[in-house]
Amino acid sequence: MSPGKSRQRVEQCFRLSAHQDPRADLEEAEKWARAVLERSARQQAPRDGMLLRSWSHPDRTMMLLVNPQSGKGQALTFYYNHVQRMLNEAGIAHTLIITEKQGHAREIVREADLTQLDALVILSGDGLLFEVINGLVERPDWEEAIQKPLGILPGGSGNALAASLLYYSGAPPVSGEDLLVSCGFLLCKGSVSHMDLVSIQLSSGPRLFSFLSLAWGFVADVDVESEKYRHMGAARFTIGTLVRLASLRVYKGKLAYLPASGEEGDLENSTPSQRATEAPRGPPDSLLPPLDQPLPGNWVVVPEEDFVLMLAMYQSHLAEDLLAAPESRLDDGIIHLFYVTAGISRTALLRLFLAMEKGTHLASNCQHLVHTKVRALRLEPNTGLKGKITVDGEVVQYGPVQAEVHRGLSRVISG
Repeated sequence: MSPGKSRQRVEQCFRLSAHQDPRADLEEAEKWARAVLERSARQQAPRDGMLLRSWSHPDRTMMLLVNPQSGKGQALTFYYNHVQRMLNEAGIAHTLIITEKQGHAREIVREADLTQLDALVILSGDGLLFEVINGLVERPDWEEAIQKPLGILPGGSGNALAASLLYYSGAPPVSGEDLLVSCGFLLCKGSVSHMDLVSIQLSSGPRLFSFLSLAWGFVADVDVESEKYRHMGAARFTIGTLVRLASLRVYKGKLAYLPASGEEGDLENSTPSQRATEAPRGPPDSLLPPLDQPLPGNWVVVPEEDFVLMLAMYQSHLAEDLLAAPESRLDDGIIHLFYVTAGISRTALLRLFLAMEKGTHLASNCQHLVHTKVRALRLEPNTGLKGKITVDGEVVQYGPVQAEVHRGLSRVISG
């Protein structure tokens, strides 16, 4: 694939007639097919010492979860037009499951027999993967379950993780069905990488685990309020941004974080054994005290309390066309914390998001934009004012929230 061009799927048919016995020809053809498959999957060294496909166990399979309502409602069409063919040609068996309601995927993976599966693959937007990850953590065998390789095929509006995986692979950026084909290629290649997850603590309810983002203010508002335009696909976010810019809001709250730099010494001073919050499922949060307790002295408290937005990112892309954190990697153990303080003009904020399409917003020298790398953070919004908080694009309880990154906790098929 040449730089700047999208990957194209092309079918080639080769005929073999080397023997008089058709069965011998078939065996020879199958031998060549296996050789091509193995060669294509091993063009690069497998990450983490493994490939998804095990050549000694050809009967292994993956579960493919499809949300038919995601995005423009085309996920099933994408499956039949692209995904099914690619998986069949790659010799990857799969079980198709069509989700029927919100939370359905979470229920399925929480109860499924994962020993019969090589991987869990999602054809939808980022929301369905959020369900799957949290369903895995809720299992009694969560430590083993969360290691099950996850695959993402873009079929929704945001498709941020799919765009991030393509970015990490070094391929040129594409969108729409071109992104689907490219991610299908990465899936068939089958290399697996570790991926960070971030635990999210709210003032009530169980912990959540996030793979993409935690947002408050402008970004969360656009994500939620643009839902009415979901039939427009990725364009919903552009429309939502323009609508929200017309009536820019300021949010009051307190923000604090644990810097990523000098982390080794900081961790020792945090006395995690005394401060750690215990959890029945999932790893303990060793950097976070309980939400109602004061923070350790090595945390940084942001002096400003008037914000336009706060965005914590742990993947490169916020959407297909928004390169929010160009330095982010799958398993670097870093949260990229962005916040924009009050006083920014509508024009300047629009320029930031336009620059984000190319990942150049950090070079804009905007005095209201702050970016820092952290391991953990706490946000305490003023609950007397109207606002929204989202985790991976999903609305959560509005109130105090804190987060901690767990490096390489999950695994993802990255090609």
